[in-house]
Amino acid sequence: MGPEWIVVGVIAIAVIFGAKKIPDIARNVGRAQGEFKKGIKEGATADPDEPVSPPSQAAAQQPPVEQPPAQQS
Repeated sequence: MGPEWIVVGVIAIAVIFGAKKIPDIARNVGRAQGEFKKGIKEGATADPDEPVSPPSQAAAQQPPVEQPPAQQS
């Protein structure tokens, strides 16, 4: 992707959202990227031997959904 496409993209975003919103959008994208990296780091440091919690008891106790009887032709 060449630099000209980046310029076209920035101009398109400015037209769609308005020039005043671009700094807010860039700030939010930066924060989201930081949170994502933080989550990846926390996930990597989690204990791999820790068992995964089973599904909740409420979900396990739900009765099965009954299927309607097949109609014979």
